[in-house]
Amino acid sequence: MTRLCASLLAAVTFFASTGAAFAIEVKAAVLRVDYPTLLPISRYDLPPDDLGFAGAALADEDNGTTGGFLGHTYETVTIAATPEEAEAALTQILSDGIKLVVIQARRDELELLTDQAAASDALVFNARAPDIDLRDESCRGNLLHTVPSNAMMADAVAQFAVWKKWTDWFLIAGSNPSDVALAEAYRNSARKYGAKIVEDRSFEDTGGSRRTDSGHVLVQRQLPTFTQDAEDHDVVIAADATDYFARYLSYHLWTPRPVMGSGGLVPTTFHGAHEAYGATQYQTRFEALTGRYAKPEDYNVWLALRVIGEAVTRANTAEPLGVRNYAISDAFELAAFKGQKVTFRNWNGQLRQPILLYDGTITVSVSPQDGFLHQNSLLDTMGLDRPESGCTAFE
Repeated sequence: MTRLCASLLAAVTFFASTGAAFAIEVKAAVLRVDYPTLLPISRYDLPPDDLGFAGAALADEDNGTTGGFLGHTYETVTIAATPEEAEAALTQILSDGIKLVVIQARRDELELLTDQAAASDALVFNARAPDIDLRDESCRGNLLHTVPSNAMMADAVAQFAVWKKWTDWFLIAGSNPSDVALAEAYRNSARKYGAKIVEDRSFEDTGGSRRTDSGHVLVQRQLPTFTQDAEDHDVVIAADATDYFARYLSYHLWTPRPVMGSGGLVPTTFHGAHEAYGATQYQTRFEALTGRYAKPEDYNVWLALRVIGEAVTRANTAEPLGVRNYAISDAFELAAFKGQKVTFRNWNGQLRQPILLYDGTITVSVSPQDGFLHQNSLLDTMGLDRPESGCTAFE
């Protein structure tokens, strides 16, 4: 509770000195779009019914710690919808007067919903879609991102590989559009940090179940011969956003090598075993509230609602434009259990944050890595830096 107490003390000190506090009733919503999908490779990865919503519940508790003293109240509505129902669900949210909305959706639905929200002057937080173009030329001025982009995730992996001097890569990408986009992010990362892709192959997704003889057994049998005769390499980089083959790679390669990316050592915003930087208190509170371990989706939603809470506490506003302007200002910062305060890039609305490298049981490392320098923020070594972004919506 140390960080929350510090936040409370700062808020009390600020408002005691200015006399500026007044009660604010904060209403927000989390809209989760649920897509038809195959069962995950592992039963451990079956999504809980409250995925993301649990993060919202914890955020309301955390925001209420400070808010209760200041007379602020927080209420977050959670709604799950199919892609076909999503527009109507957002219409209902907006008609109820809620103008702060966290959305867990893929790129296409997120774009449509964000534009729908803009017509009502609502602010949207992206807690799922990693697509780079949403931080680039397709950015929206009313869209902030608490989920990292593909570029941030790929750069986090690339930095670790280069730091380990594993600079010759065997890139294996899936064949689905999201896999292809992730693979391109890894190619960009290789160019950015001086790694060399000595072999670049695509593994075809032929469909079918991932947990039957026609699925995972077939994949496991294919991988050794698929990876045969590759050029000499230090590490295998997997781009498998659809979770089809990458997690089988470690024990089915023709030539044994470390695996990173979508399998082996995986970049993530958060996981249930992360304990450093005070994260144990986050984990214990989350588990007491929900009866399960935290997942990245929960953390992404929690971050978004905590951004709102900080804006209400520090800037005395729950208006969408006020929250947005404070979030992208130099005054904003948020403790996020990652060793340093997180802030937003004011040129494209992306939250800067360290990326955890996770092997399924522990945090192996955290990027940015030592030795990767930046003139403004080390966190800007990952993802689109200001000169690289074509976003003009925040100018």
